[in-house]
Amino acid sequence: MKNVAIVGASGYSGVELASLVAKHPHLNIVGVYVSEGSQDKGKQLSDLYPEHVGLLDISLEPLTDAAFKAIGAHADYVCLCTDHHVSVELAPQFLALGKKVFDLSGGYRLHETSDYDRYYGFAHPYPEWLEKAQYGLAEWYTDAIADAELVAVAGCYPTAALNALKPLKEAGLVADLPIIINAVSGVTGAGRKAAINTHFCEVSLAPYGLFNHRHTPEISQYLGHDVLFTPHLGNFARGILETIYVTLKPDVTAAQVEAAYQVLADEPLIRLKGKVMPSIKGVANQPFVDIGWQQQGQQLIVVAAIDNLLKGAAGQALQCMNIASHWPSELGLKGA
Repeated sequence: MKNVAIVGASGYSGVELASLVAKHPHLNIVGVYVSEGSQDKGKQLSDLYPEHVGLLDISLEPLTDAAFKAIGAHADYVCLCTDHHVSVELAPQFLALGKKVFDLSGGYRLHETSDYDRYYGFAHPYPEWLEKAQYGLAEWYTDAIADAELVAVAGCYPTAALNALKPLKEAGLVADLPIIINAVSGVTGAGRKAAINTHFCEVSLAPYGLFNHRHTPEISQYLGHDVLFTPHLGNFARGILETIYVTLKPDVTAAQVEAAYQVLADEPLIRLKGKVMPSIKGVANQPFVDIGWQQQGQQLIVVAAIDNLLKGAAGQALQCMNIASHWPSELGLKGA
C-alpha cells in the first residue's frame, strides 16, 4: 500500500485524481490540501463535488507547516495539482522530505530555462531539477518514470499529440516539415477558477495562444520535430480532439504507417482505430487515447481523442504512480 497526499485537490484535476486514488486497490489518501488562503479550506471534497458523496468525504486542509510535517510523516507520494508557479516552489520542498513527487502542472516539463521565460512568463529558479525531472508520458518512458524522484506528468494536449505522432517519428516516416496540430479542449481544461472567458455560457469555439502556447515547446521537445500547435476552447465540459496534418516522406505506404502504430498495439490505454475517426463522445469519462488516421499520397491526417481530466491529467498521474510502484500502469483505470 502506498500513501498519497494531493495538493490542490479542490480543482478539477485534483478531485479527479482523488477519486481515482480513493478507488485504487493499493493506494490510500492521507491528506488533501489547498492553499492557506483558499476559500475551500475546511470543506469536504464531497461538498464541492456532490457526485463523490460517500467516496470523498474528506476535509480540505490548508498547506501549513503542520501539513508539511504530516505529509513528511505519512505520505509516500505527493501529487501537485497546482498552478505552475506554485508547483515550481513546492516540489523541491517535498523532494527534500524524501517524497516522490508527481507534478501535474507544467513547472518541470521543459528542459530549457529560457523556455519558461518565453512560454510561461517566469524565470525558472531550479534548473537543477529541470535536469532531473522525468517527463511522465506513461507509454513511452516507463523505466525512467519508475526510477525518478520528480515526475513531470505530461500535459493533456501533448498526451494526445505525442501518442499520435511518436510512432511515425520513431519509424522515420515524417518529412522534414512542420507538423500542424489543431486541437480543441473542453472548458475543464481551463481550470476551476472563475474567469469571464472560460465561463461556460460565454465560451464559443475559438482559438487561443497562437504561436506561443506553452504546449508547443513541450510537444516539439519530446517529439524531436517542429510543430505548429493551435489550441481551441470548446463549449463542452471535458475531452480533447486533435486533428493533425503530417507530411510523410516520399513513397511511404499505408502499410508502413499501419506498421508504425503497432508499437502501441499492446498498450492497454491506447486504442488504434485505423480509418475509424475518434470522437470526444468516444473518450469522455474514459482513460483511453483513441487514434485514427487516413492517408492520401504524402499527406497523412491523424485524429486523436482523450478525456483531458482522465488520460490527460489525473489518469496519467495515476499511471505514473502505478509505474513507480511496479504495478500495471492501467491499474485502477481500466473501465474507469
